[in-house]
Amino acid sequence: MILHDRILPYLDRANLLHVARLNDYWFKLDEPLISAFVERWRPESHTFHMPFGECTVTLQDVAYQFGLPIDGHAVSGCLSDFEQLMEGGKPAWVWFGELFGELPPEDCIDDFTVSFSWFQNKFRVLPAHALEETVQIYARDYIMMLLSTALFTDKSGARVHLRWLPYVADLDGLGKYSWASATLSWLYRCLCRVANRNVKNLSGPLSLLQSWIFWCFSAFRPRGFDAILWPLAARWGRFLPSSDEKGPRVIATRHRLDRLTGDNFIWMPYSNLEVIQVVHPDILRPDHTLLWKSTTALIYFVAIEWHQVDRVLSQLGGVQHIPEPAINIDFLLSKDGRGPTR
Repeated sequence: MILHDRILPYLDRANLLHVARLNDYWFKLDEPLISAFVERWRPESHTFHMPFGECTVTLQDVAYQFGLPIDGHAVSGCLSDFEQLMEGGKPAWVWFGELFGELPPEDCIDDFTVSFSWFQNKFRVLPAHALEETVQIYARDYIMMLLSTALFTDKSGARVHLRWLPYVADLDGLGKYSWASATLSWLYRCLCRVANRNVKNLSGPLSLLQSWIFWCFSAFRPRGFDAILWPLAARWGRFLPSSDEKGPRVIATRHRLDRLTGDNFIWMPYSNLEVIQVVHPDILRPDHTLLWKSTTALIYFVAIEWHQVDRVLSQLGGVQHIPEPAINIDFLLSKDGRGPTR
């Protein structure tokens, strides 16, 4: 989607401007690398178990890698049938027509989702001299596509869910949400699904995971990407993984992981001067940074995961104590928003 200048103020107020700018820097996923790391994911602790101990993607990483806010309201709500649960709520498709000016054709609708192609074809180019009301429609479209493709992608990879209607209906209120914690919750949930069940396809914000790997594991960092940009995931812009056969590459990555030591992991990658010079000051506000060390629930609609940062205190400059037993959240993991658990 084209990032038109006139929708930038709406993205800025929504605290989504930094991650939107990554549209110029998205990189290809290294699938064998991700697969080998997923094998070391432990759902009960939400950490990767390595030869040197535990490590994981934390709220601090989401803030630095994507520039997303941590402090704020939970990203949650009704998945469908809004009129049943909201005071004065409207039927979902009536609301959609009011917010976007028209309804998609029948062949672009599947239950409570709309195909990406309809949004792309309908709202790709903002007309010159468009009225502000039209600009707001294009801003809603861009935000729904951004959330569905960059942060909360699912295995379909081609549809936008109507769960975002209550959010884009109030463009001025989008900035009050904790987009970082919702993104991390969804990453954890997708990793847990693959680890716990016979799920072959991994979805979620995998660019966040890969950028974290590149920043923290020097052995897997690609060469020639020395320029540090903001947000930090932009550093790997236009990265292309090897085209070699995937099976042997997964095996080779497993062997490299088996030989890692504590010296091969960069515990505090954001403490050097080059990072401090580019980081946006909003990310370092105390209301955000104080939450980096919080052991708390991360919420994204029905996905509720635990931020067990007490197991990886060395990543935040602390001294690691013997961790408490992992919190049992199997009951929460069984809820996926389908069937009677909607």
